[in-house]
Amino acid sequence: MADMAPGAIVVSTFPNAKALPLWAETEHGLFARRGCDLRLHETGSSDEQREALARGDVHIAQAALDNGVAMAVAGEDVVIVMGGETGMNDFVVQADIGSFEDLRRRTLAVDSPFTAYALLARRALAQNGLVYERDYAMKPVGNGARRLKALLTDRTIAGAVLNPPFSAEALMHGLKSLGRLNDMLGPYQAGGAYVMRSWAQANRASVVAYIQGYVDSLRWVRSAASTKACESMLARKLDLSTELASATLSQLRDPSFGFSEDAALSEEGMKNLLATRAETEGGCGPDAAAVVDLSYYHEAMRTLSAS
Repeated sequence: MADMAPGAIVVSTFPNAKALPLWAETEHGLFARRGCDLRLHETGSSDEQREALARGDVHIAQAALDNGVAMAVAGEDVVIVMGGETGMNDFVVQADIGSFEDLRRRTLAVDSPFTAYALLARRALAQNGLVYERDYAMKPVGNGARRLKALLTDRTIAGAVLNPPFSAEALMHGLKSLGRLNDMLGPYQAGGAYVMRSWAQANRASVVAYIQGYVDSLRWVRSAASTKACESMLARKLDLSTELASATLSQLRDPSFGFSEDAALSEEGMKNLLATRAETEGGCGPDAAAVVDLSYYHEAMRTLSAS
């Protein structure tokens, strides 16, 4: 990664539609207004992202929070400082798959078999009687764009968990969804921000400024007045048609499926995240109190409310 200017905050995210509040900074300066010099790192995989965070090449990961929990389980002192969204995940499969049972002896494309949305897929399959490594396999290929490409180019890949815009694009290519994971498994705290605890403690003002900038940007994304600008940004960044950009934005704004209001963390969703990890990986793992510190978020929101 290239050298960054002193005081710059390097934020890592996946190059999918959920990065829209971060992309908005490049055109509208919503983070800069809060004194946050944001530099964006778009990751190819969660392994790459976690390693960059641990090395200090990345300061904040805006991604699936289970990746932060996985780091904590591995002994890294990671803390979750903000929520974000539910994951917006569909279980997408090839057209010849009619049910979960049809995935027996088949292979799924995943980012990593042991974190985040792959764990949700494993839990959904377990509820339908299928056990990982006994009844089906998982092939790590990376982020959502790579998972969609695997589905479209390799018919041995039977399914994958996808989120916008890749889930909508998959359906346009004739693939189908077995359903939304939240409908199958209940509320889930998917996306959010996590950091190394030592960095956050040494850079509290920067963490608070980042949260304020993100909430400002998220409010802009959710505003009806920004619809045309958001659709245009999605179309440019992800090479989408106007129709697909509009459908993707609707998903992002769906209060039951998309971004959480003001990036609030769901207590119930966090419990489900930890329960999913415990159920699929074994052991009890950390409790929420050990990996969540919302003092940064509450400080940021107090200032936002006051202003």
